[in-house]
Amino acid sequence: MGWLYEKLVRRAFFALDSETAHERGVQAMALLGAVPPVCRALEAWTRLPAGARPVAAFGLKFPNAVGLAAGFDKNAVAWPAAAAMGFGHVEIGTVTALAQPGNPRPRMFRYPPQEAVINRMGFNNEGSAAVATRLARQTPRGARRIPLGINLGKSKVAELDRATEDYLASFGRLADHADYVVLNVSSPNTPNLRQLQDEGRLRELLGAITAANRARASSAPGGRRVPVLLKIAPDLTWTQIDAVLGVIAEYGLDGIIATNTTLARPGFFATVNETGGLSGAPLRQRSTEIINYIARATGGRLPIVGVGGICDVAGAAEKLDAGATLVQVYTGMIYRGPFFAAALARGLAERQRR
Repeated sequence: MGWLYEKLVRRAFFALDSETAHERGVQAMALLGAVPPVCRALEAWTRLPAGARPVAAFGLKFPNAVGLAAGFDKNAVAWPAAAAMGFGHVEIGTVTALAQPGNPRPRMFRYPPQEAVINRMGFNNEGSAAVATRLARQTPRGARRIPLGINLGKSKVAELDRATEDYLASFGRLADHADYVVLNVSSPNTPNLRQLQDEGRLRELLGAITAANRARASSAPGGRRVPVLLKIAPDLTWTQIDAVLGVIAEYGLDGIIATNTTLARPGFFATVNETGGLSGAPLRQRSTEIINYIARATGGRLPIVGVGGICDVAGAAEKLDAGATLVQVYTGMIYRGPFFAAALARGLAERQRR
């Protein structure tokens, strides 16, 4: 299947500009999700062999360790097909409180020889109210085949001093639909967003979100506190990561996602002038280093979702060996095809069996 994609389907997709190809991929996945019998048949084909152990993290069960990272399905239109494609979880978004078009096109660029992408999308999405309405019509929490994460970001027009209020609006609308929520404070494509990783601003944000989470859990019989994770940048220093981990511990967050895209331009990319976040193979080493650092700094007590540069089973295993509990892919799927997650999950299961 991977060979067929790389020789035929990928060639057709790569004849299109990057964002048009992305949109066609989302449409195809949404179409698949609208035909449940086909999804169930594909799911039986991609399911791991009997005896493969599920993964437990932040109070949830994942059928395998491989998830679809935020950025692909921004508006919750395609995720119902994720299990059929072999994913063990899916993260939608990034969703902002206000609908916004994102940055001007072109804003996504492929680099096939490097298996990399630069994007400056800018959180283009329909807004948290519209996404909440759509999720209310879809499979509810507790009846899903795989966990659904919702990634939240700051609206571009919201001033930095109003960022907490902006995140709270989205959290209030979407928390009841999420198996877990991610606070994205690390995209390089929204002005000043990464300043929310500073200790003082992060303390304000996490304090408000965790308080809102406790309040919603206690306001109704059988109320449930949704797991909350933080997504960080690969461009933080070790001192900055220590400060972030301190705030995470202070407010009892459930996990961390390491990492987002990078502003660094290693090797070939030193002469590339496109602005935006770099993802794919060039990010592999740095994200793994950060995962390993976090695992050691927290004594393995904080669940880590490893993201960045996973292009094969070895890359996914490297993240798990470094201390990640789960991994996520997106750029790798662009180059390896829609069933890349299934191939990774099988490879990891075989590795575990051996």
